[in-house]
Parts: sequence; structure tokens; C-alpha cells
Amino acid sequence: MTDPLVWLAPESEAEVAFEGALRPKSLAEFVGQSKVRGQLQLLLQAAGMQNRTPDHILLAGPPGLGKTTLAMIVAHESNRPLRMSSGPAIQHAGDLAAVLSSLVPGEVLFIDEIHRMARSAEEMLYLAMEDFRIDIMVGKGAGATSIPLDLAPFTLVGATTRSGLLPNPLRDRFGFTAHLEFYDTAELELVLERAAALLELDIDRVALAEIAGRCRGTPRIANRLLRRVRDYALVKGSGAGIDAVHAALELYDVDELGLDRLDRAVMQTVLTRFDGGPVGLNTLAVSVGEESETVESVVEPFLVRIGLLTRTPRGRVATRAAWKHFGLTPAVEPPPKPALFGDDL
Repeated sequence: MTDPLVWLAPESEAEVAFEGALRPKSLAEFVGQSKVRGQLQLLLQAAGMQNRTPDHILLAGPPGLGKTTLAMIVAHESNRPLRMSSGPAIQHAGDLAAVLSSLVPGEVLFIDEIHRMARSAEEMLYLAMEDFRIDIMVGKGAGATSIPLDLAPFTLVGATTRSGLLPNPLRDRFGFTAHLEFYDTAELELVLERAAALLELDIDRVALAEIAGRCRGTPRIANRLLRRVRDYALVKGSGAGIDAVHAALELYDVDELGLDRLDRAVMQTVLTRFDGGPVGLNTLAVSVGEESETVESVVEPFLVRIGLLTRTPRGRVATRAAWKHFGLTPAVEPPPKPALFGDDL
């Protein structure tokens, strides 16, 4: 049976230390999401003053905005131990029972991608979150017996990129739900400035602003691009200036809007092969050689958000901004044929 506790281990101890250093350790260090930070600060302070475990917390939002980091901060600010798991790893009620029964009083349990848990585990979680107990079935058939098992009080922090897939009974049991938003350029510059200091990378504000404008409003992408610029400057010995940023991001296929290879492949397919659309999702996915789920969940949200693509009942359609960005001229539709009347029928 797969271990329900998932620990993502990078290749080396140095990599572990580096990734850990990039993550803020407290709400004061955390950049952006000011409203969520204020709400969490109040929730944690109130729990500390009453000497109780904080309410269960649901963190919802796109990938890379800091949900895992905030879960670590909740444990750190509460001075509680942290246990980490993930929804896909909990595929049976027994997996969840093993995790819950081993928690110590006050422990913070973080479940990433909580919407992907098995339904039987979700139903067990209802009672655990509300009454801190679970019922374990022993035996089968008419002789089956339910044995109640009391749990130590704990705080569940769930993270999801698709909150709409959570059943209402589970969503309602969270005492606080935080919706994380994409970062603006100014906030991303602060994220990059902090990361550059940790990397001991000498880079000016102009170069940081250029990177911030290409990272799709996501700190995880910002840190990744900064590391690629660091690598380029190290190998080429050119320094991390604006020229190095342009060269490095061009080498890694990231354009001035933050589009990568797959983004451009999707847009160029819509523009050139289908004259700007409309084109159906499955046809578009086959045309670029990707799964339809990848196009719909990974590529389309960003293209729609920046105004290059729209969704219509008939399919995906490129906008005027898309034609302009790719330097193409919209196809001219042929004039409608005149209606035939009288003897022309």
C-alpha cells in the first residue's frame, strides 16, 4: 500500500536547503496576499489567546501562489508540529485513519490537492473535523461492528486548485476559507528581490522588473525564472543584467508576456490553422499533440486571463490582442452571397 504521507525530496541536501530558504517562515516575511495574511494573523492570534487549536483552514487558488508555504507558516506561527500528505495518496479510508490516529495533540495536518481524496476518506474526514473522532468498521457482513476512536485535537489545512470539486459537506466544515489571487508586478518584484538576496545574485531593479513581467503572476514561476537567469549569468560570465535576462528567457522560450512553448503552439494553431477560431477543445488538443485536460487546465486559464483567447459555445476564439501579439493579420471572411429571389430560385 502506498504510504499516505508524501514527502517531496529533491535530489540533494543542498537543494533541500535552497528550497527551504526560499519559503518565508512567517506571515511577516510572506509577500502579497495581504487580505489573506491579515485574516490568518487574526485567526492564529485568537487561537493562541484562547489556548486552543486553530480552526480548520482551506486554501484555494491556482498552483504556485503559496498554499503549501502558508500551511507551513500556520504550523510555525502556532508553534505546532506539521504533518504533510496529499489527496491522491489517500485512496482508502484506512489510509486516512492511519494518519489521523497518529497525530499528536495540536498537530497541523496539511493535505494538498484535497479534492482528489477518495470519497470514503472524505466521509470519514467529516466526523474527524467536527468531533475529533472516527468510526472504524471491524468485521464484515452481519457481524460487522463499528468501533469509535477518539482523536487528538488537530488543525486541518487543505489546499485545492479546484475548490468547486469539493463536496459541500467537506467545504462547510472548514472554519476559514482563503482564496489566493494572482500577484501583481510590484509584489513579484519584492518576491524576486528576496530570492535574489538568498541566491547572493547581484541583479538590478530593471532586470527584476523584466522577470516579474514574464512570470504569469505566480511566485513559483518567478523563482524558477530567476534561477535560470542566475544559471545563464554564471555560465556565460555576463552578469545578471537586462541583456542576460533577455537572452536567458529567450533561450528557455519565455516571451515578454510569459508565454511558453505550449502556449504559443496553442495560439498559433488557433490563429493559423483555424483562422482564429472557433475551434473545439479536442480538435485543438490533437492539433498541438497534448491531452485535452492539459490544454484546458494548464494553458487556457492564462491565455484567457491575459485576453488572448476566449471561450464560446462554439469553441475557442482568438482575440484581436492575440493577432497583434503574434504579428498576424486576421483572415478576411468572404462577403456573404446575395439572396436569390424570383426567377433566380
